[in-house]
Amino acid sequence: MKKHLISGSLAVATAMVVTGCTPPGGGDGQSGGNGSVLNIGWNEAFRSMNDMTMDGNAVANTIVAYMTNDNFKYYDDELELHDGALGDVEKVSEDPLKVKYTFSDEASWSDGTPVDAVDLTLTWAARSQHFNTIEDNRDAEGTLKDNPEDTVYFDSSAVGAPLIKDFPEISDDRKSVTFTYSKPFADWETEFGLGAYGSGVPAHIVAKNALGTSDAQEGKDAILEAIEDEDETALSKISNFWNTGFDFTSMPEDKDLLVHNGPYEITDFEEGQYLTLSRDDDYTGPIEPGVDTVTIRYNGDPMAMVQAIENGEVDLTQPQSTADVLAAAEQVEGVEILPAEDATFEHVDLSFDNNGPFDPASYDGDEDAALKVRQAFLKTLPRQEIVDRLIKPLNEDAEVRDSFNQAPDSPLYDDIVAESGISAYDEVDIDGAKKLLEEAGAEKPTVRFLYDNTNARRSQLFELIKESAEKAGFAVEDAGDVNWGTRLGDGTYDASLFGWALSTTAVTESDSYYRKGALNNYSGYDNPDLTKTLDKMLVTIDPDEQAQLAAEVEKQLVDDAFGLPLFQHPSLTIYGDKVSNVSTTTLDPSIFWNYWEWETE
Repeated sequence: MKKHLISGSLAVATAMVVTGCTPPGGGDGQSGGNGSVLNIGWNEAFRSMNDMTMDGNAVANTIVAYMTNDNFKYYDDELELHDGALGDVEKVSEDPLKVKYTFSDEASWSDGTPVDAVDLTLTWAARSQHFNTIEDNRDAEGTLKDNPEDTVYFDSSAVGAPLIKDFPEISDDRKSVTFTYSKPFADWETEFGLGAYGSGVPAHIVAKNALGTSDAQEGKDAILEAIEDEDETALSKISNFWNTGFDFTSMPEDKDLLVHNGPYEITDFEEGQYLTLSRDDDYTGPIEPGVDTVTIRYNGDPMAMVQAIENGEVDLTQPQSTADVLAAAEQVEGVEILPAEDATFEHVDLSFDNNGPFDPASYDGDEDAALKVRQAFLKTLPRQEIVDRLIKPLNEDAEVRDSFNQAPDSPLYDDIVAESGISAYDEVDIDGAKKLLEEAGAEKPTVRFLYDNTNARRSQLFELIKESAEKAGFAVEDAGDVNWGTRLGDGTYDASLFGWALSTTAVTESDSYYRKGALNNYSGYDNPDLTKTLDKMLVTIDPDEQAQLAAEVEKQLVDDAFGLPLFQHPSLTIYGDKVSNVSTTTLDPSIFWNYWEWETE
């Protein structure tokens, strides 16, 4: 899943010197246009063109949207922020904070409709949550439903967008839009326009499907009018389509769902097997990819990806690494292996609102009893054993990660860890866990454990966790699922195991994980005191005060037994001699960040 948590940079592996261009150009101009093909192995299949929704927010979606759409900003492999191909971002006022986005004259959707302020205004409306009239709209199984008539629910959230309360200023030609923040916001430069969708999904396609408009400009007019007038009837329909209308798991019959504004277009998609991107000859922007066709081939088994590299079925892959994967890759002739420590970290989260063993509702609302059961489970997690057995063979210097929000090389890390109280979980404490369960009156609580059961390392992790927890009296039920990403937050599990992936260096990243209803808060966690701290972080630009607030967030998460971080992911980028200019970054979209510079022989 695409998710983003850490501030501070980590080691980056690079095959050769690769220079990011502004705006990005292509390779040497010789490999493109001659039918060049590149096959890339990836562990999770694409499922949505809208990665801004709760369900669509996954790396598997982001990497496709990133290659098919331009953006205002992107990061290179040194975590430096560059101007993208879509246009310019500038701060035009300090007090109040005003940020202006200007689209380039060439920015155009693939159906010829201009990319403009309406598209970005819709993104703001959806992510701000200002227009939502209901708190959530999911059934008992956690599945998103269509909004009832005259109710509005955009299935998204953001950190900075809610601070923009007024309808934006839009130029007459709609090529620029200016947002006014109600408070200072430290990360204004990356709030919109970064990564997969610089503009957001095409507003005219939303209007066509939600409001029945046939003309693109008529549709854009209707979107703007609905937002400015806060028309709940229209916004109900708009939000319904925005939430799920761009979801598909194979080639859609409705080609409008493939409308894009970047250099690649989706030309083939076989469910669960592969997705093909081809150069769009009608693209009007400045990016010139060096490869004509890129096919992403899906398989959650990292050993299968190494085999695919050896067989020549895949030219480039970044599988989840294990000692066995590294050993197997080293036996393949003619491949490059780039080891690194990436920005993703593995963690266990507990569910707070699903009537399970960690939910106070299961104990007649007794918060203390639920807390003790959560603490008991966390005391059984064999974190050091996990690192020693599964991670150190890949990185002999690997250590247990002890912070939710700071990477181990962050200047804030040591002080935060020392004050948070996480040392209580340094060692497995079976006796302590048994005592807590007894005090809580919880007899052999059943924990449904969600993870990717096609992933070798996570399967090993689950077995280690299950064995340890059951010694303390828990009954750990295997809820492993290849489609684990679609189940996050659906209430059908009690503990989950996956990784958060960083997509920006923003200091406000942690907000989306712990605020009630936020995009990445799949646990149902809600602590009003922590929310107040997060509110302060949004508007604080003093580094010392930021450090103190970050420490307060960490301590509260430990006190509430939110879950536990486990380790920083080691990464292996593996590729053959067919492709050059391969690089990886510690931010999502990882190896895809400089796709325009790839070249093939």
